[in-house]
This record gives sequence, C-alpha cells and structure tokens, in this order.
Amino acid sequence: RLAVRHIGGRQKRFLRMIDFRRNKKDVSGRVVAFEYDPNRNVDIALVQYVDGEKRYILRPLEMKLSDEVISSEDAEIKPGNALSLAKIPIGTLVHNIELTPGRGGQIVRSAGSAASVMAHENGLAHIKLPSGEVRKVSSKGFATVGQLGNEGFKNIKLGKAGRARQEADLLFATTG
Repeated sequence: RLAVRHIGGRQKRFLRMIDFRRNKKDVSGRVVAFEYDPNRNVDIALVQYVDGEKRYILRPLEMKLSDEVISSEDAEIKPGNALSLAKIPIGTLVHNIELTPGRGGQIVRSAGSAASVMAHENGLAHIKLPSGEVRKVSSKGFATVGQLGNEGFKNIKLGKAGRARQEADLLFATTG
C-alpha cells in the first residue's frame, strides 16, 4: 500500500535480540565488543558468558571492553551489573528497570537516560524517572546499575526529512 507518494523505503535493519531480562543469574560475563544498533538510539555491548553463550545488553556510560558483568542478587554496584532494586543503595543511578519481576526491563532504556533510587519501603522502591516522576516499583524487580551511554544523541540535528530515511551508518558516523 502506498502511504506517501514519491518516497521509497528505508535502509534494511536487522534486529538484534537484546537481553532485557538479564535472567542468566550468577554467571559472569566479559564485554567483548560494542556495536551500533540501528533500531535504537543507544549502543549495545556484546557479552560473552563463561559458559560460552553470547548476549547483547544496553551499554552503560562507564563500561569498557573486557569489563566483567553479572546479574545476581549479591552483585557489586558497578555499571552493567544487574541486581534487585532492594539491594541497590539509595541515590544510585539505574536503567532497564523491571516493572513486574521476571518480565524484563521496560523503562529507562533510551540513550543517556538514568533513573535514581530514592527510597525503599514495604517491598517497594521509589524510583525517580528521567521525566521527574517518582514511581513505586516492586523491590523484587531487577535493574541495571549505571547511566546509559550515547548521551549526545539528543543533540543531533537531522536537517531534513530524508536524513531520517537514509542509512543508519550515516547517522552513526555523526555521533562518533
């Protein structure tokens, strides 16, 4: 079906399966590569776990190549590690937050965004979202520590409508 006359399709984009659930518990992994994903505005990190499996995660700001990451109840508070909100200290920046435990991260997944843990009470964690809203979320849900990278994405000026339809590589070349 023709939606707009004189305008063709866009560059083909292959889907990268991102691990929003971080359900590989107590298995450490090493960051082996950072990649561009044309389907989102934040870069992704390829993590190879000690059992040989590879998965993509969203790349936090301070993450470097060959960093160790783990998803565990008693993980260290460092960028890229995922742990339950009950174990995260107040004031820590987090992203990829689960609204329902076990469902996978649903909020705070955009480039440069981070939420802050404000308080813990009655099995709920108070999270201050990037919009300023304070939301109560189950403390059993997992979140990933750190602010997401590529925070300069919001400053890119496309300039014309055709630029949004061009190759993803062109957009990536301007962001670095």
